[in-house]
Amino acid sequence: MAIPRRRIGLRDVKELQPGQIVWDASVPGFGARRQRSAAVAYVLFYRTAEGRQRWMTIGRHGAPWTPDEARDEAKRLLGRIASGQDPAAQKRAKRQAVTVAELCDDYWEAASSGRLLVRGGKPKRPSTLVSDKGRIDGHIRPLLGKLPVAGVTRADIDGFMHAVAARETVNRKKTKVRGVSIVRGGQGVATRSVGLLGAVFSYAVQEGLRPDNPAHGVRKFAEGKRERRLAAKEYKALGCALQAAQQQKVWPPAVAAVEFLAITGWRSGEALSLRGSDLDLDRRIARLQDTKTGASVRPLSTAACDLLREQQLASGLVFPATRGEGRMTGFRKFWDRIVAMAPVPPDISPHTLRHSFASVAADLEYAESTIGALIGHRGNSVTARYVHSADAVLLAAADAIAGRIVDLILGQAESSGSDIQAEDAS
Repeated sequence: MAIPRRRIGLRDVKELQPGQIVWDASVPGFGARRQRSAAVAYVLFYRTAEGRQRWMTIGRHGAPWTPDEARDEAKRLLGRIASGQDPAAQKRAKRQAVTVAELCDDYWEAASSGRLLVRGGKPKRPSTLVSDKGRIDGHIRPLLGKLPVAGVTRADIDGFMHAVAARETVNRKKTKVRGVSIVRGGQGVATRSVGLLGAVFSYAVQEGLRPDNPAHGVRKFAEGKRERRLAAKEYKALGCALQAAQQQKVWPPAVAAVEFLAITGWRSGEALSLRGSDLDLDRRIARLQDTKTGASVRPLSTAACDLLREQQLASGLVFPATRGEGRMTGFRKFWDRIVAMAPVPPDISPHTLRHSFASVAADLEYAESTIGALIGHRGNSVTARYVHSADAVLLAAADAIAGRIVDLILGQAESSGSDIQAEDAS
């Protein structure tokens, strides 16, 4: 339904109802229309030199498109049309020529500049951007990069997923002096890569490069939950590995970081990003501003505080890299080196320490809410804006759990029923 012509202003745009269009009185063919959603688009209706009618969307209302900006753009387009050009056809041809590799580049630039917001209305975290970049360069670009965005089908996405699962993109190459990039495949990597493709093609839909998202509806591999926990003998083996690493002078902050993860249950990224300015050891708390679940206040056990006091605490990183001021990006190499010094099973990872902490806490019959507050589970971390100290009950729980784990590492604790089951399972 059309509204009488008038010079389009902000009030006209806001008052548009679904299905309505208003034409501008000063620029022929320029209008604003609202379809089913609340979004309003500025459009241009014109005839080509051959007499063909064209609809062209200039852009959605909102930054940068205001009525005046869109009107000026309509005037510019009409000038091109008068010279014999067909802007709508040219725009369509350009969209069809954009490749998946070029789309990924645009997506990456938008995400890394903070223009793409995710859960909670926040930009992607730096660690997530690094993972995205690895999946784009390691899997998406080699397998789909040359395909035109407009021509990608659900079958292409499904084929991509199975190719990554079959490890067809596995690669190892030197990136810099003493640096190696290892591209791994498998079902878990395939599932997460398809998830990223879904976000990339959602961006394509948003930018008008295609009308639908071909990643929607692709049946992904089920991601198994990592429920591995350390048995008593494995904790003892880890203790032997830590002791051997100290004697052989493996990078001390890396050794300390492994011990810290064992007695706190933190995510490795949280520990490696921890700064001295985040700590209040007198009150036994750490204030983390940017975690997977948002800002978090974590109670610290006495054992964890003692370990932290042994580090060179300042405003910088608590567990620094061997060189420079950045994060310890080689932590996984140190981890592999440390656990190789004792009979620690090869399937043990830093995340296993987190699950083991929670399992020990459950063995000690602590509630899920208490465990969640200690390790920062979503919805359970102590995140109140004005919290300045930890609850005495949480501090006591942190001490009890850390104490139990220290005893296991030193080989001074007997296996519980759950530990025996874990030993049998391993």
